[in-house]
Amino acid sequence: MNQSSLKQGLKDWTDFDGAAFQLAVSLGLMNADTSLVKAKHVFWSTNAIGTMLYNILTLLTERGILEYRDEPDHQYRWNSNFKGTWE
Repeated sequence: MNQSSLKQGLKDWTDFDGAAFQLAVSLGLMNADTSLVKAKHVFWSTNAIGTMLYNILTLLTERGILEYRDEPDHQYRWNSNFKGTWE
């Protein structure tokens, strides 16, 4: 299993599905080799896990950890300027 951090997984702009998938992988909910075809329903339908992942991405964006843009395709990336108070 290839586990990556969210920071690594979102180093470039990534659409919502990809960002939610990267978050699920970083949390250990999915593996990096999970089939996106089999998992797509989590991100594209009313699904408790998909909703939770969306809410977490929103919170991370509100706290300045992630950057968000709605064009061209609701995308997220790690905010390279983010510094925690512990750093």
